[in-house]
Amino acid sequence: MDVEILARIQFAFTIAFHYIYPPLSIGIGLIMVIMEGLYLKTGNKHYEVLTRFWLKIFAITFGIGVATGIIMEFEFGTNWAVYSKYVGDIFGSALAAEGLFAFGLESTFLGILIFGWNRVSPKVHFISTIGVFLGSMFSAVWIVVANSWQQTPAGYHIVGEGLSARAEVTDFWAMVFNPSSVDRIIHVWQGAFLSGAFLVLSVHAYYLIKGRYVEISKKAFKISLVIAALVSFSQLVSGHSSADGVSKNQPAKLAAMEGHYEKSAPADLYLFGWVDNERQEVNGLKVPGGLSFLVHQDFEASITGLNAFPKEDRPSQVNAVFQFYHIMISIGMFLIALTFYAIFLWWRGKLFDNKWLLRIFAFSVLLPQIANQAGWFAAEMGRQPWIVYGHLRTSEGFSQEVSSNQILFSLILFFIVYALLFLLFMYSVNKKIKQGPFDETKNELEIS
Repeated sequence: MDVEILARIQFAFTIAFHYIYPPLSIGIGLIMVIMEGLYLKTGNKHYEVLTRFWLKIFAITFGIGVATGIIMEFEFGTNWAVYSKYVGDIFGSALAAEGLFAFGLESTFLGILIFGWNRVSPKVHFISTIGVFLGSMFSAVWIVVANSWQQTPAGYHIVGEGLSARAEVTDFWAMVFNPSSVDRIIHVWQGAFLSGAFLVLSVHAYYLIKGRYVEISKKAFKISLVIAALVSFSQLVSGHSSADGVSKNQPAKLAAMEGHYEKSAPADLYLFGWVDNERQEVNGLKVPGGLSFLVHQDFEASITGLNAFPKEDRPSQVNAVFQFYHIMISIGMFLIALTFYAIFLWWRGKLFDNKWLLRIFAFSVLLPQIANQAGWFAAEMGRQPWIVYGHLRTSEGFSQEVSSNQILFSLILFFIVYALLFLLFMYSVNKKIKQGPFDETKNELEIS
């Protein structure tokens, strides 16, 4: 296997593993802010106990997220030296902003959040919870800005030629608000909120099925259900806006997402299917002209297809892009249906009468994670063969002095270490869940 493929596999593996944790941190952070805010407003100790419980899981998740994120900084230099030189000024600006505005905010308040329950006033602790949550949000902003610049470069000029070429920032705010950044930031935030909400739904659905912590779990379940329902539905808006931006800025990616090959013709919208790249056709269930309608509000409008681009300038793994994109969409629609059905049962006073529904929620924790991963894979594979869209090819960006054996060896080591980290994470979280929010030997009314 050649160096480029191994380097891509290694980065895909490490970033996919890392991306399990930041969305959970952001989502749990939002729920902690709501729970602690309700405690301050109502004085109900249930909300304080819930906040303390989820803070323990947040701390574990946050710690592993930070540790696994550092690895990728080294990979830029070891495996992607040409790419790092090319985007160094751009990424340097974004990552410096992350350090100043995100990590600075998080580090200021994190100690108070974890250790300050009995050392500061409830209001100061609540402000700390908000500070850590906002810090995690801002961290996501700058990472997505850097990635979005690769997709839709703006606010820069190129200095030098060949291997000496590099992009320099000419307009910082144009770089930050590049054509795809706002849509992608909102969509990433929403995916993170769903990850956290469905983790809380899963844990408290498990408690309700087992008949443990019933009253306190009903409160946590309802809070998370409202967030999940609102965010899953609002993703339709951000998802459509993001896809509309892709149609304008990266038409080859949009064509790959729907397996559309004709140079300029009305495009169908597939609910599911399988792309035959050799025969340039998709076998599946479709809405004729559906993609044309979503982009132009006209079933007969033409959409630029893959054949409008030279073969070397379009994604080669069309079926993979198609499948990842449709997995994300399918899960998103299922989550909307699931949460709104649960809201309907809540309205009828029957939300907690259906054990089968609670079992679905108990296992649903996996779905937002799968959707987040699938969405990123669709976005990154759809950008190929460009590592910086329209400027630097992936085949030109990797380090020339690193051998395939070196990358393979480090990939194996990463796999072993990350497997151990994941087992440690699962063990620690499972231990906290089994311990529960409070001592079950005490009457639940004692904490009310």
